[in-house]
Amino acid sequence: MLILGIETAGTQVGVAIAGQEGVLASAHSGRDRRHAESLTPMIEFVASQARIELKDVSAVAVDIGPGLFTGLRVGLASAMAIAHALGVQMIGVSSLDLLAFSSRHSSRRIVTCMDARRNEVFTADYRAVPGGVQRITEPMVASPAELRGELVALKDDVLLVGDGALRYADEFGSIEHVELAGPDVAHPSARSLVDIAHHKAVREEFVPANELEPMYLRLPDAEINWKTRNDG
Repeated sequence: MLILGIETAGTQVGVAIAGQEGVLASAHSGRDRRHAESLTPMIEFVASQARIELKDVSAVAVDIGPGLFTGLRVGLASAMAIAHALGVQMIGVSSLDLLAFSSRHSSRRIVTCMDARRNEVFTADYRAVPGGVQRITEPMVASPAELRGELVALKDDVLLVGDGALRYADEFGSIEHVELAGPDVAHPSARSLVDIAHHKAVREEFVPANELEPMYLRLPDAEINWKTRNDG
C-alpha cells in the first residue's frame, strides 16, 4: 500500500510517500507560509523521487489540525481533491499527535506546544508507548501563561515539543522539571504523518473523503475580528 501524506497545519509545508518498506521520499519547506504555492510542485517532486505515479497511491493521509487556518484549509482541500480523484479513502492525523510522535523515544511525559499566534498555543499531553505515543489529554488552546501553570503543577519530568515552546522559551525554560525540545522536532512532520498513517491503514482506520473533519479549536482570525467589531 502506498500512502501520500500532506502536512500544512503549521508554518511549514510537508509531503511524504510511504510504502510497506517505509518512507520512500519526503520534502519540507518553510517558505513564509506559502502553502498554496508550494504544495502542488512538492507533491509532484516527492512522487518523482519515490518513482511512483499518483494513480498508484492507495490512501491519502492529511494533518487535520489544530493549526493555522489558511494552511490547514489548503492541505485539507488538496488532500480531499486528490483522494476523490483517485477514488481512495483518507486518514486524518492531528498535528499535535505528529509533534509528539517525533519525540516518541523520550522517557519523559511529552507535552506539545504549537504556536497558535495571538499569544496562544495549541497543546496536549502524551506518553510514549511501544511503537508510538498515546494522547492522555484532549487538545486545547491556551495562553503561554496558562500552559506554564499546568506544567508547574505536573509532578512528571516533561519534554515540551513544538515551535510554541521555542517562541515562548522565556515562559517555560525556567521550570525545573521541563526540558525544551530543539528546533529539529519543532514542526509536524510529513514523515511522521505517513508513519502513523501506515499503522492506521493496517487497522483499516480509514475515513471517506467527504467525512473528514478538521480540528480547528477556535474560530479563524477573520471571523473573530468580524465578531469583535460587531460586538463593539
